[in-house]
Amino acid sequence: MSNVENVCPQVLRGVSRELRRLAANPPAGIKLVLRDDDLTDVVAHIEGPADTPYFGGIFRVRLVLGREFPTAPPRAYFLTKLFHPNVAPDSGEVCVNTLKRDWRPELGLEHALLAVKCLLIAPNAESALNADAAAMLRDRYDDYFARAKLLTDIHARPASKPRAAPPLRSSPRRESSGSEAESVARESVAWEGAARDGAARQGPAREGAAREGSTREGAAREEVREGPCAKRERKPAPRAPASKDKRRVLKRL
Repeated sequence: MSNVENVCPQVLRGVSRELRRLAANPPAGIKLVLRDDDLTDVVAHIEGPADTPYFGGIFRVRLVLGREFPTAPPRAYFLTKLFHPNVAPDSGEVCVNTLKRDWRPELGLEHALLAVKCLLIAPNAESALNADAAAMLRDRYDDYFARAKLLTDIHARPASKPRAAPPLRSSPRRESSGSEAESVARESVAWEGAARDGAARQGPAREGAAREGSTREGAAREEVREGPCAKRERKPAPRAPASKDKRRVLKRL
């Protein structure tokens, strides 16, 4: 439920300025999620500190500003489930003493967020809201570490984005099978048409050349059969001149 109506407007203006400043220059390992509809409900993401069972996790934290703010510190809640002695296992509420310790009105929201982050580094078994976690922290730290790490891996690990499957690469022949088939068909039709036109144009020439070739071939065969002498025999004998014939006739008479 919103507490905007219960908080002094001057305080809200100061909270708005601080939120913008923290968004522009956030503390290490803390990222604010700005909300314009309710300045009394602040949400932030806190990275699990190194060398702790919470390392590698991202924890969503909520700060609720009450009517007494900033005289009294805000109330803090973990929205991400975790195993911690100072965090209630059912509601995620953070122990009030953690934020009340060393609180001053001028500290503001940054101090509250850093106090929650420090709680992940140095849990306090004396002011416990989770009795099982406090007992394990005191007596069996290895079991406490393993249990806290298990819940961190389950609930606080950022969801990895599934990798998009690479597009199936078909061979260029497959991709352009339709276009290639059409182009091949067009080329074959054009080639057949050109072949027919060329045959039609070359038909008469080829027939004439064939007839001429057959005539030459027949003459050559005839020449081979008769031989060169036969060709000379066919030449007509030279006729005697007419004056000689007259002389022969006169002699006979």
